[in-house]
Parts: sequence; structure tokens; C-alpha cells
Amino acid sequence: MDKDNLHLVRHRYIPDETTPLSDDTILKFEDGILITKWKTLNPRTDFAEGISAFFIEKGWKISKFMDCQGNAKYWYCDIIECIQDEETNTFTYNDLLFDVVVYPNGALKVLDCDEAADALEQGLITLEQLKTGLRSMNELLNTIYQGRFDRLQAVLENAVVNTESNNT
Repeated sequence: MDKDNLHLVRHRYIPDETTPLSDDTILKFEDGILITKWKTLNPRTDFAEGISAFFIEKGWKISKFMDCQGNAKYWYCDIIECIQDEETNTFTYNDLLFDVVVYPNGALKVLDCDEAADALEQGLITLEQLKTGLRSMNELLNTIYQGRFDRLQAVLENAVVNTESNNT
């Protein structure tokens, strides 16, 4: 896929919405990892911008949420499914609803498992998507529990450093 003309799209099941992320800046797209830099779609008081790494094969989107001064607030991990359309140069990620928040002090919170169950009951996601999401979340949690989350964080940090050094 052509990184420079890539169309990035987010699809959510609850609420049901598809959003083109045309203002996101694509920093890197290689080796099964897409890294973007973005500002919030709507003004917020808890964070203003962030960077995200899509680990395509793992089904993870790991995002560093930052305030207006660029200070890290927390890490937000979405469990996702990626669809790449070479013909239209479109990268769509489906949010499979499971989320994990990692705070700077190391505390974590698992979110929206109930929404995933609701989505299955309502026929919004398939049983296969639910099982894939659960397995991806389990692998992510094991990565965190084994003290290896810093490796995922480093992928984002290195992309930003490399982009900034290439722009100077």
C-alpha cells in the first residue's frame, strides 16, 4: 500500500459509525505496523492528541494519549481487525470493542467487554470476531503482565523520534 496516499478509516460497531481519518498523519507503514499521529476529532478536556501504532497481525492499536503540552496522559489499547484494500489504497480498522488502558503508574483497566457481548447478541459482530478479539486481548494482557509493554511503547516513540530527525 502507498503510505503517502493511504486512506485511513475507523469503523465502530457501538455506536455504528464509519469515520474517515483524513487529518491523521501517517508516520510509517512497513513490516505489518502502521503508525499515525493525530489530534482529537472533537475537542476534549482529558487529552488533545496522540500517536498510534497498529500492530496488524496482533490485532492491536496501541495509542499514546497526550495533553495540549504533549505530556503523556495514558496508553489506550484497542483490539481491532484490519482490512486493507490495495485497489483503493484504503486501510480500515474495525474496533472490536475490547479496550485496555495502561496508566503511567503501571495500573491498567480493561474496558467494554460488556459492549462486545452486546454486539454479538445484536448480530453486529460475528462469533469469529468475538473469539479473535478475546484472543488478541489475552495476548496483549499477557504482554503487559510479563513486563513487555515497554517494547510496544518504544515502537511509537522511535517512530516519532525518527520522523522528527528526518524533518530537521
